[in-house]
Amino acid sequence: MRECISVHVGQAGVQIGNACWELYCLEHGIQPDGKMPSDKTIGGGDDSFNTFFSETGAGKHVPRAVFVDLEPTVIDEVRSGTYRQLFHPEQLITGKEDAANNYARGHYTIGKEIIDLVLDRIRKLFQTNLVPYPRIHFPLATYAPVISAEKAYHEQLTVSEITNACFEPCNQMVKCDPRHGKYMACCLLYRGDVVPKDVNAAIATIKTKRSIQFVDWCPTGFKVGINYQPPTVVPGGDLAKVQRAVCMLSNTTAVAEAWAPCQHIQPFSSTFLLKPFFCCPFVTLTFKCLMSIIQNTALAMTALLCWISQLAALNEA
Repeated sequence: MRECISVHVGQAGVQIGNACWELYCLEHGIQPDGKMPSDKTIGGGDDSFNTFFSETGAGKHVPRAVFVDLEPTVIDEVRSGTYRQLFHPEQLITGKEDAANNYARGHYTIGKEIIDLVLDRIRKLFQTNLVPYPRIHFPLATYAPVISAEKAYHEQLTVSEITNACFEPCNQMVKCDPRHGKYMACCLLYRGDVVPKDVNAAIATIKTKRSIQFVDWCPTGFKVGINYQPPTVVPGGDLAKVQRAVCMLSNTTAVAEAWAPCQHIQPFSSTFLLKPFFCCPFVTLTFKCLMSIIQNTALAMTALLCWISQLAALNEA
C-alpha cells in the first residue's frame, strides 16, 4: 500500500490543505473538476497520481483527504471555491459552532459530537497497512530553497548548495538548531534537474563537516530519492519557480529544543491550582480532568527530555 491520506483540521489546517491540493492538481495536470485531460483511458495509463488521488468509474480524480472544522465558515470557502467539484462532499465535515478558544468545550462537548463521524470517514479511506514502518516520533522536516521571486535570478542553486541548506537552522520547519544534536537517520528527496553524481558528491561533503554529527551506533547512510520533474508553483504565489529543490526528513536529538518550553508547564500548574480566574460552573466541573491532562503531559515531556539527554550523553561517551 502506498496511498497517503491527508487529514486537515481547524482553520489553519483547512486553509493550508486547500492550498496544498491546488498545488497537487497543478503538478499532476488535474483540472479543478477532477478531470485529467491527458488521461484518455479510464483506469489505465499513468498511475502516479494514485498516491494522493483515487479515480472513480467516471474518470474523476478525488483527493484522499478529510477536512474537519467545528464551525462551517472556512470549509464553506472550500465548498464554494474554485476546486469545489474536486472534493467528495462527505469528506468536508463541519459542526455548527466553534469552541471559542475554550479547550474544555472543544475536548469534552462540541469536538466529541463529531469525532465518530470523522473516524467513520477516515475508516472508509483507510483500508489496511500491510507494510509496517519503524516509528519516528518527531521527524524534522526541511525544505530548500525557500526564496522569493525577486531573488530567484540572483541565487546560485546548485545541488551542493541546496543540500547544505537543509542542515541550516533557517530552513528547518521546527524551531531548533540541528548543530546542537546528532542525527540518527536522514532521507533526502530531490526534485528537478538533479543527477545522482551531484547528489553523491554533496553527501560526501556533508559527511566531512564537523558541525554535522551522526550517532556512533547507527550507520551514516542517507536515503535518497530523485523526481526529475521540476517543482511546480502556484500562480501568483510567494515562492519562486526554481529548477531544483530538496526536502529532507531527519531524526535528530536536536528536536529536544522544540520541547524545552514544555518544562514551564509545572509553574503553570502551581498557579492553576489556586483557581484565581474560575467563575464558570462548567470550568469548575472540568477542572480535575484538565489538571490530570496537564500533569500527565508534564510527566511525559520530562521523561522525553531525560531520554534524549541520556542518549546524547551516551553518544558523547
